[in-house]
Amino acid sequence: MSALPTGFVRLIAALMGLHATMAVARVTSTLWLLQNGHSAFLVGVMLALVSLTPALLGAPAGAWADRFGLWRPLWTGSLLAGLGVLAALVWPSVPTLVLAALGTGAALALAAVAVQRDIALLAQAQGDGGVAPQALYSWAAMGPALSNTLSPVVAGLVIDHLGFRPAFAVALLLAPLGVWLLRAHRLRPWPEATHRAGLMPAWDLLRQRPVRALLVLNMVLAVAWDAHTFVVPVLGHERGFSASTIGLLLGAFAVGVAAVRLAIVRWGGAWSDKRGIRVALGVTAATLAVYPWLPGVLGMSAGSFVLGMALGSVQPTMLAALTHLTPPARHGQALGLRMLMTNGAAIGMPVVFGAVVGLAGAAAPMGLMALVAALCWPATAPLDDGQAHERR
Repeated sequence: MSALPTGFVRLIAALMGLHATMAVARVTSTLWLLQNGHSAFLVGVMLALVSLTPALLGAPAGAWADRFGLWRPLWTGSLLAGLGVLAALVWPSVPTLVLAALGTGAALALAAVAVQRDIALLAQAQGDGGVAPQALYSWAAMGPALSNTLSPVVAGLVIDHLGFRPAFAVALLLAPLGVWLLRAHRLRPWPEATHRAGLMPAWDLLRQRPVRALLVLNMVLAVAWDAHTFVVPVLGHERGFSASTIGLLLGAFAVGVAAVRLAIVRWGGAWSDKRGIRVALGVTAATLAVYPWLPGVLGMSAGSFVLGMALGSVQPTMLAALTHLTPPARHGQALGLRMLMTNGAAIGMPVVFGAVVGLAGAAAPMGLMALVAALCWPATAPLDDGQAHERR
């Protein structure tokens, strides 16, 4: 495999810093609420608030990134995250935890979209040689995944040994990491074509049938990921599994995600975007449909691993396909719409899954999402079979 492009590692590290700020603050807020006697419902509301601001700001954040480039959204997002976490550090309480949730969510909406846009432009520049775009997108997806895996561990250790305020201090220190790593971008001029494109409405992209289909598929597969995360603890508890066994099942899923992204790094570009999405959709539907009947812990672990591979392949493939279908001057808008739809679904789906479990049993959300994934198969038809797409 060719060496990673200059500056790419800094972009990934900046993205990891943004996600780590959010993840550490989220875990710390959750544990503070529970330790201080607040209800699980309030914890759920707090978690939903982290997804609320990306859902509300996704589309305008993408347009802002297209108009101004990387630097302005990056430092603005880092500032919002820092102010929210600082409030929780100075005075831990429900109102300040709300500010931390909204601030870190806004940081992801503004700064993460801008960073992803730069990654997309870099990946397209590599299209004729060097590292395959899918491989770059896979590295980009592994960074936040690693951050979201390690951040709860770090937060838990700091809370156990030092307390809640030091844990918020860790999140505060992580907030400006991206600004420091990418400070050279502050002098980069705005391309005039990008400036004009940023004034066009993001919703105009949905008039293109392939883009519309791609965003719907991305949302459905993201909700399928949430269905696994929601159902496994409920189903494991119903079957009398220990907490460590349930953790093993969730860990098998994470291993599958990491394995497929490493495979994409090695063999990215071997398949067309359309074929990759169809394989992910088909394997997801089949695995969700049979998962509740898999035998014992070993069978469920295998099912989680396979499902992790299918869903773990989605983000790199979707990012590659989305940037193939949109012009470089509008990548930010496309990424912002993607963030809006996935985070919008993340706000409401836990409530829907809870209602479905109450009506039809613990395994019902997986069956529901298997059916939805199967019904979405025709949505793959508008996607181009080739690697090179027309940029309108």
